[in-house]
Amino acid sequence: MQAEPQMERAVTIPPVELSGDLVIPATAAGVVVFAHGSGSSRHSSRNRYVARVLQQGGLATLLMDLLTAEEEQSDRRTAHLRFDIPLLAARLVHATDWLARNSDTVKLRIGYFGASTGAAAALVAAAERPDRVGAVVSRGGRPDLAGPALARVAAPTLLIVGGRDDVVLELNRRALARLRGQTRIEIVQGATHLFEEPGTLERVADLALVWFRRNLASEKVS
Repeated sequence: MQAEPQMERAVTIPPVELSGDLVIPATAAGVVVFAHGSGSSRHSSRNRYVARVLQQGGLATLLMDLLTAEEEQSDRRTAHLRFDIPLLAARLVHATDWLARNSDTVKLRIGYFGASTGAAAALVAAAERPDRVGAVVSRGGRPDLAGPALARVAAPTLLIVGGRDDVVLELNRRALARLRGQTRIEIVQGATHLFEEPGTLERVADLALVWFRRNLASEKVS
């Protein structure tokens, strides 16, 4: 697939000045915000691979840090903030509101791509901004950690889980039963939690692209 011309720039998302990388293809059909997993950042190689596939498929992407530099240093010592789902969800809500004000993205419907604990944060944020968030994709996520917010998620939600990720697969199945909107679970056979096996991350990216294009491309914000 040949990449189309695109705008790329570093951004800072208020109010806590979080760093992000925004890429917008010339004919973007939506914008996907990435919520990374436990102990990761916007530099996650897996998320960056998925982002490139989405960009080639005509979707804008925002890879962002969910913690400030000081918070990341603290979390490396204590690992407490990576499981603070309300905090992470609030950061995603801030990013959503920022995209809704930004002249380059104001017309684009927003999607979330969440991994691990970032998936729970994405679902909580989607429940908080049902008018803006048009789709959610979880990769090896912990949607169960979204708690009561699961029942309030209106956005079409795709849960992607590795077939060999037994514990997380069961947690996703339980969460699926609590989601009330359009939902689906896709099991990538042979994949473990990090989708390190050959071809498994490519499968994740392909599934995410189809889901986002189906649910974001037809909806422009007026």
